[in-house]
Amino acid sequence: MIHENLRNVAIIAHVDHGKTTLVDAMLRQGGVYRENQVVAERVMDSNDLERERGITILSKNTAVHYGGVKINIVDTPGHADFGGEVERVLKMVNGVLVLVDAAEGPMPQTRFVLSRALELGLPLIIVINKIDRPDARLDEVASEVLELLIDLNADESYLDSPVIYCSARAGKASLAAEVTDADTLKPLFDAILEHIPAPEGETDAPLQMLVSAIDYNEYVGRIGIGRVERGSLKAGADIMVCSHHDPDRMIKAKAVSLYEFDGLRRVPVDVAEAGDIVAFSGVEGITIGDTVCAPDAVEPISFVKISEPTVEMTFSVNDSPFAGREGKYVTSRNLRDRLERELMKDVSLRVSEMGTDAFNVAGRGEMHLSILIENMRREGYEFQVSTPRVLYKEENGVQLEPIEELVADVPEESVGAVMEKIGSRKGELQKMTPMGSRMRLEFHVPSRGLFGYRNEFLTDTKGEGILTTVFFGYEPFKGNIERRASGSLIAYETGEAVTYGLFQAQERGQLFIPAGTPVYAGMVVGVSPKVGDIVVNVCKRKQLTNTRAAGSDDALRLTTPRIMSLEQSIEFLADDELLEVTPENIRIRKRQLDHAQRMRDLSKKKAQ
Repeated sequence: MIHENLRNVAIIAHVDHGKTTLVDAMLRQGGVYRENQVVAERVMDSNDLERERGITILSKNTAVHYGGVKINIVDTPGHADFGGEVERVLKMVNGVLVLVDAAEGPMPQTRFVLSRALELGLPLIIVINKIDRPDARLDEVASEVLELLIDLNADESYLDSPVIYCSARAGKASLAAEVTDADTLKPLFDAILEHIPAPEGETDAPLQMLVSAIDYNEYVGRIGIGRVERGSLKAGADIMVCSHHDPDRMIKAKAVSLYEFDGLRRVPVDVAEAGDIVAFSGVEGITIGDTVCAPDAVEPISFVKISEPTVEMTFSVNDSPFAGREGKYVTSRNLRDRLERELMKDVSLRVSEMGTDAFNVAGRGEMHLSILIENMRREGYEFQVSTPRVLYKEENGVQLEPIEELVADVPEESVGAVMEKIGSRKGELQKMTPMGSRMRLEFHVPSRGLFGYRNEFLTDTKGEGILTTVFFGYEPFKGNIERRASGSLIAYETGEAVTYGLFQAQERGQLFIPAGTPVYAGMVVGVSPKVGDIVVNVCKRKQLTNTRAAGSDDALRLTTPRIMSLEQSIEFLADDELLEVTPENIRIRKRQLDHAQRMRDLSKKKAQ
């Protein structure tokens, strides 16, 4: 049976190419909002962090109606670290919109998500977005997409995929590059109805549904989201949950409540038929990759394998002198419960316990883990994290390490500096392509070589460079890479930083803190340009004397401190440092706070 009045489509693209903005426009023109309704921009980015950073972290489901057809739309993340989200939602849809920036063209993540769609044999509609950019390269970008399809060994039929030119922000689309006076997305909607096949499925057959996403609600627990492959799912019906990768796992349960997506709402329904994308609650242990079946016909569906994590960090209980002052949740039990809750929603995450107070948390990249850290601190958690470490593999006695494909768009005058820095980090140049007054450089770089590089990249390109990475694969170990060519300025005693002490310290390097900041012995308060740490006393006050001389009390001028973001702090960490994370502050500290003990440890290390 074919559901002619239904289409399931995902939007895939590189980060910041306009997926969420396009969904906004489709919702507006699909009649989801009232004519006079005021709606926030990027309404699908419901998470505060998504709004602040302008990125999509979690895939979202919505639906619009056009020409009597319901179009289920899945908005997916574009960032490589959240690729696990993209891989699994593609199992829910019958076709994809491949969104490409009209100036930047296909980027690493475009290649990554497009290869996943091709593996599943999903039909494509190529959407060239931001056609109103002054530097748009419409014909060139269309050719680059076709070249990418050929490069990915796509079937010849994919080369005839329709191309739509659109401006998501203006809410207009056209079939020809030179026509820009269109004022609606009608050509895009028409292309979806014409080129994306309607879902097929036997309504009379026994129920079979793959769970492709998970939501969590404190009232009903886990909510499974997926597409009904065959049969029908009724609210309150008995079901059997099984798994392709674990044949012994069988859970007898009941689909307590059933919802379909309509606009931005979840609407309760009594029954969902083959082809429908729905959410259901009532199964406590449901997880991504499970198959929901009729109790008398248990047949698990094979599930696309999620890529393994490449980076890990240690999360541990905060043991600094300021521990417990600012956080609401500070114990190892709080930390364990929160990480277990995250595992319910995030398939790309791995957590293992290390002793009683520490946990190894592995993810797809630095950003993947930093988003988790930022979410936890906003929820009131206080803890500390170690420097990121890459996860190595061993095959046939050879140690392998993860390699990233890095693409840098830089001004021509910055090419030398970027190539020198990447070269020192064991990167290998793959391709150089001129793009007007800019140059596109493609490298293969060890993942560990990129720790701490983004800040240097922005400095070297005077803020004009665009840097993107995507996981490439595993290659033999490339040798040692120097982690940091600078040392830390370390507080000598516990107290409050004062202007006189900071004035004396700023001669030794760049400070991270302003006057009035509470500090403790062993806390990192700045960076030294020289290799090796320097202990400074930022709490030192000027000694008062009874002799005064002209000019002796002139105001001391402090240079503006460098306030570090969470990502910058993680990138800065040396191997013997930790990052203390609280709802109010981020502090870098030495693992060993006692200065004398640090010196003894250093002497032993040198003697070995």
